[in-house]
Amino acid sequence: MDFKPVFYIVGIFTSVLAFAMTIPLGIDAYDSNRDWIAFAYAMAVTLFFGFVLLLANKQDTIHISGRQAFVLTAFSWIALCIFSSLPFLFALKDITVTDAIFESVSGLTTTGSTIMTGLDDMPRGLLIWRSILQWLGGVGIIVMAISVLPFLKVGGMQLFRLESSEKEKSMPRARELATFIIYTYLGLTTLCALAYYYVGLPAFDAIAHAMTTIATGGFSTRDASFADYPSLGPEIVAIIFMLLGCLPFVLYIKCMFGDWKSLVQDKQVHAFIKTVLVCCLIMFIYLGIHFNAYSIQMAIEASFTTISLITGTGYANANYTMWGGFAVGFLLFASCIGGCAGSTTCGIKIFRFQILLAVVKNQISSLIYPNGVFTIEYNDQPLSVKIAASVMAYFFIYMITIAIVSLVLLACDLDLTTSLSGAVTSVSNVGPGLGEIIGPTGTFHPLPDAAKWTMIIAMILGRLEFFTLLVFLSPKFWRQ
Repeated sequence: MDFKPVFYIVGIFTSVLAFAMTIPLGIDAYDSNRDWIAFAYAMAVTLFFGFVLLLANKQDTIHISGRQAFVLTAFSWIALCIFSSLPFLFALKDITVTDAIFESVSGLTTTGSTIMTGLDDMPRGLLIWRSILQWLGGVGIIVMAISVLPFLKVGGMQLFRLESSEKEKSMPRARELATFIIYTYLGLTTLCALAYYYVGLPAFDAIAHAMTTIATGGFSTRDASFADYPSLGPEIVAIIFMLLGCLPFVLYIKCMFGDWKSLVQDKQVHAFIKTVLVCCLIMFIYLGIHFNAYSIQMAIEASFTTISLITGTGYANANYTMWGGFAVGFLLFASCIGGCAGSTTCGIKIFRFQILLAVVKNQISSLIYPNGVFTIEYNDQPLSVKIAASVMAYFFIYMITIAIVSLVLLACDLDLTTSLSGAVTSVSNVGPGLGEIIGPTGTFHPLPDAAKWTMIIAMILGRLEFFTLLVFLSPKFWRQ
């Protein structure tokens, strides 16, 4: 395999990451905080490796094959996770390599699990760097979900392959598509920041939270997350923009080109909105019964927590582990759902549930009418057996991964609640787990290093849709 085009593109990504470090560097320099030196060192190291890869693998034209695309996806995410950990290593005195990489992986995969405490007193450079990581990870996963995963046929994502068909003539070409995605992503982030500022957040907090809201990442500038803000305004803004971050960005672009019906008529969007509404209603009714009271504040808090976990954002406005056993279990399962394909969210994603339900209905019909011929449909289009099998394989790998990660965490002497929720939150890239250690009021810092490395691998596996990495374990992949 020719690795030169792979390393060349990885060099571009690492160079972009290095230039992104100028933002926290400038903020710390403005605040007269010596952490700007740490960012300068991290930027120099990252930029050096990026330029070396660019110069050593320079090519006039770049052609990426299917196998190279798998390698590029894996190498780029791993390289970015390693280099983005350097500012934490250089700026924080007592941090270990494991903790630094855990924080950077959690950021770039938009998981939101953190090992850090004392965010209220932390320099603004590190705080904005955490938000930048999630923002970059969010836009990176959108581009990957639209331009890479459909061609790699990972987990049914081939459904969203954009081709020059009659229906897609109004869409821009693949190269232009990434630019439009970035503009849309930046526009939503700007609107979110302005909305946060309007409801009372300081300018810095508004920008930092806007980045992690649109990315459905969940990193906050406060230890107590949204519980630190007394009014309900920030929670309402977060609810709106978390939902916007969960919708397919391709549909936003179609709307920009005049095709407004695509967003309104999309069956995946319909299913997602219905799922969110039903889950929020269930949680609101349960809390009213549990606390023997109903109020607008309770409705907003229930909706905020439910949407935060369904979307994998992981913001906290209350210690929901105190809401009773049903709420804890319900939210744990809800955190596996995720949003729509082509969004910033992770998890299983709505379209896979739709396909699995269609397969179940088809099987029931076949049992009732043995001689009948039935087709599996998605979005009013017939679905091939290969796509259905790909989705079912994804479900299988998803459940097996959670089981294995849970067992490994149990072997690290963690309790069952921490192990199971830690596995779910890592694989689904949610953020907070359950229990006293990794719950919404805790951090992942007390976990042993073995548990952290297990969760690091799980976060990357979940973010890259499993098969993008698991394919490397097959000897056939490496044969010519």
